[in-house]
Amino acid sequence: MDQTHASSPLAGAVHDLATEVVLALRSGDHLATVCGAAGIDEENRTGIAAARVIGADLLLPSVLYGRHPHPGDVAVLDRAVREFPPKPDAPAATAWSHWHMISTLQRFAPPPPGATGPGTAVGTGTGTGTYAEPDAAWLENAPWQSFTHQLSVLAPLAVPAAPSAVQRAAADRAVDLARGFVRAVRRRDWLQAAGAGRWLAAIGGEPATLGLERGLDFVELMGGHDPRVTLHVRAARLMAEARAR
Repeated sequence: MDQTHASSPLAGAVHDLATEVVLALRSGDHLATVCGAAGIDEENRTGIAAARVIGADLLLPSVLYGRHPHPGDVAVLDRAVREFPPKPDAPAATAWSHWHMISTLQRFAPPPPGATGPGTAVGTGTGTGTYAEPDAAWLENAPWQSFTHQLSVLAPLAVPAAPSAVQRAAADRAVDLARGFVRAVRRRDWLQAAGAGRWLAAIGGEPATLGLERGLDFVELMGGHDPRVTLHVRAARLMAEARAR
């Protein structure tokens, strides 16, 4: 894997995976394997750890284009879920990321009849077991600055047709997210700005004066050296285009 943009093998693998997701989003060729293009399979432990960092966005091209993902990518994400479950004292964002990974796997491989469905407990049918939707009450009264930070960490949850308590909290606080987007841009925190912008594109409701489209262009221009920034911006554009149709 290309290490020129990273200081460690894991960071390099995250960079490579995010880059391949961006390429798939741009081309629409999401049937090609993201992981295979990055030289990662389910036996590559560094790659599996990188998939855990990327989370459900590993399958984002399929989610946004509405087609089935490559089996190799599904296998890697499933392995990441099984290899890196959240610890009992894990931060809430980690628990939510894990829940969303399982939910996304279930979206493409529904559990057998009679299994518990999304919203209560989910399972992929591939050995990951069940996992209840975590609590999101902590988001309701969080100051808008920390609310934006937490939502940007959970940007992979900002996708269509994926209801959750986090998405409902985001929809209820679109103005706070818009304030956080502006603050992140001013602080040159491009990854947080991209994540907040992705949420705004997914839920709508931002003030018309925000200029989200131009703001996302600026974020990508300034932070595009990080493919995770480009990933969120590209996802935001695709969702905004879908909403406009």
